[in-house]
Amino acid sequence: MEIICLDLEGVLVPEIWIAFSDVTGIKELALTTREEPDYHKLMNRRMDILRKHHLSLKDIQNVISTIRPLDGAHEFLNKVRSITQVVILSDTFAEFAKPLMQQLDWPTILCNSLKTDKDGMLTDIVMRQEDGKRKAVDGFRAMGFRTFAAGDSYNDLTMIRRADKGCLFRAPENILKEEPDLHLCTTYDGFFEEIKSFVEN
Repeated sequence: MEIICLDLEGVLVPEIWIAFSDVTGIKELALTTREEPDYHKLMNRRMDILRKHHLSLKDIQNVISTIRPLDGAHEFLNKVRSITQVVILSDTFAEFAKPLMQQLDWPTILCNSLKTDKDGMLTDIVMRQEDGKRKAVDGFRAMGFRTFAAGDSYNDLTMIRRADKGCLFRAPENILKEEPDLHLCTTYDGFFEEIKSFVEN
């Protein structure tokens, strides 16, 4: 039996922090895991910026409520779910993900969570596991699943390489240059065919 492991942001929905950066005008918040491989460093930087500008979890959630899935993403996900099991492996947070999962008809997502103070300011992140995407793939394989993994960022690379098969999806040039042996898909049609071939073979 197969299970498909997909990243969320940049694969099915727009990057949350880029959207928040656009709304707030704070350019430093546009940095993502497509550019910064150290997730803890990235999140500590983000929380420092949020405190500096007195921006709370609610402010971020208000922007998330306006985000819609990428064009074609919902249809793509439905097609994949019609032929096999899918799980979203993301380093986003449960406090961010709910409205996005609703728009995608509630696929299973494994992600992290946030800590806030009494004013709703972010104080810390609670990682479900370090390198949780790779460990999830390891777990699925240990349960006898054949795994396919795909994403677009540095924090997706370990799960892609650990899976039975995988690919990058619309990854940036810096990652493509550093990982030239990984297959790249740029359209949902091509992405679906890649997954379908894996399932059928």
